[in-house]
Amino acid sequence: MMEYNASIVAEMVKKVLAELENKPTAQPKETVQSKSADGEIPVGISNRHIHLSRADVDTLFGAGYELTPMKDLSQPGQYACKETLTLVGPSMRAIEGVRVLGPIRKASQVEISKTDSFTLKVKPPVRESGKIDGSAPVIIVGPKGIVSLKEGCIIANRHIHMSPDDAKKFNVTDGDYIDVDVNSGTRRTRWFDVQIRVNEQFRLEMHVDTDDANAVGIGNGSTVTVVK
Repeated sequence: MMEYNASIVAEMVKKVLAELENKPTAQPKETVQSKSADGEIPVGISNRHIHLSRADVDTLFGAGYELTPMKDLSQPGQYACKETLTLVGPSMRAIEGVRVLGPIRKASQVEISKTDSFTLKVKPPVRESGKIDGSAPVIIVGPKGIVSLKEGCIIANRHIHMSPDDAKKFNVTDGDYIDVDVNSGTRRTRWFDVQIRVNEQFRLEMHVDTDDANAVGIGNGSTVTVVK
């Protein structure tokens, strides 16, 4: 696993900031809640995004800075922030306009797609959100500073959020892995090893990243069904 020392970080950030100067920032689309018919599970497409710790918010935006909620996401208590940041990897190529999601977490985490990993030249593992031990390093560039994460960059696994009542309906429990069929899109397919995540606060929705969604031609509002 590559580690960034101070001189490497300084050189990478210097080059990236020079390239980004006066360049407009692209705005990624946010995940929105969708509805489904009985027995179907709605899909939410998750673009690359960043979760931040309190300490890293202070480093990137300034001491005491408070993130600005912009839009509620499908899962209660989760929201997209107005703030965006830049990711940098060993390739010296930047991915700009990466949305910060709230609320603040105990540890910072960057979720990208496999395609993004080729751009950044990082090797993130496929993981459940929050499982960042031994994951890939990445640099986050903000308006007031930089954060060099030694670990924290992952590709989120395919998973389904559901309430306890939903879990009973589908006869699954938290932590189970199931298979689902994609019901719409241009390339019908079956996804394997989809993790079940059950919580009283969750709303029924499957989350996949942009690579998965583009591969089968689906978007927010598409549905999947559990393979019996």
